[in-house]
Amino acid sequence: MTGTLAGVPVGADGHRVVAVVVTRARPALLTESLAALAAQTRPVDHVLVVDNGPDAETADVVAASGLPVTYLPSERNLGGAGGFALGMLTALSAGADWVWCADDDGRPAGDDVLATLLACARDRGLAEVSPAVVDKADPTLLAFPLRRGLRWRRSLQEFADVDFLPGYASLFNGALFRADALDVVGVPDYRLFLRGDETEVHRRLVRSGLPFGTCLQAAYVHPEGTQEFLPIAGGRLSAQYPPDEAKRFYTYRNRGYLMSQPGMRWLFPLELVRFTWFFLGRRDVRGLRTWLGLVRQGRQERFTRP
Repeated sequence: MTGTLAGVPVGADGHRVVAVVVTRARPALLTESLAALAAQTRPVDHVLVVDNGPDAETADVVAASGLPVTYLPSERNLGGAGGFALGMLTALSAGADWVWCADDDGRPAGDDVLATLLACARDRGLAEVSPAVVDKADPTLLAFPLRRGLRWRRSLQEFADVDFLPGYASLFNGALFRADALDVVGVPDYRLFLRGDETEVHRRLVRSGLPFGTCLQAAYVHPEGTQEFLPIAGGRLSAQYPPDEAKRFYTYRNRGYLMSQPGMRWLFPLELVRFTWFFLGRRDVRGLRTWLGLVRQGRQERFTRP
């Protein structure tokens, strides 16, 4: 049933864990996500569902979840960045000790994911811990290939001898933040709307010096995310080219902003070479000009929406 945040109970372990789920017009996927949260062996103390496109069907899914849940409809589409910012701040205002982030198109891969993440964070003294994000169609594969040194790894089997990856996390797919970590790192930048907001928070995590990482003993299923990356240089490199024009807009503009920030400025010359090669290899001069223009907008912090 739906409820309010007043009086969120403390779990048996003495902590309040509040989950934040951001959704928009995907009730079937949201049903799967909430069912997975409801099945956790360490129960979630409260769930916040931020709805970026309020509709009756989504509200009904939330009400039928059986969870202690608060439905936060937004008449303005806040995007992933704004949705998580609203949810995180609301969770903190309710006294959450831990904030567990989830999108509507992914879900914990098992019933003990939250318990495993909490144990890992406690044993290692972590400010943030993430599960491995695996392909929904084939959970033996990573949803997003992970680069270690000069090698790209694409399957869990390649990490068979490792149970924790320090300093790496795929936010916000199952990411668990300690409340005081958010005091230091902050919440996502609403201006980014979508695309790059998780990279920006990761940048802040790295620069904060707080201990964080990925627990490979827990998994979170998510649709595979490599189709946007097209090979160049004989497959030795790749360039991100989302098929949707709106996603390209946000990806390239927000990337421009990110590459102007401390800790990521070294990327710009590499990206300039990469995308010049990519677009000219396709004889797409207009595409290169568009990419340069969007990167410039981001670097100048011009965050108007298309």
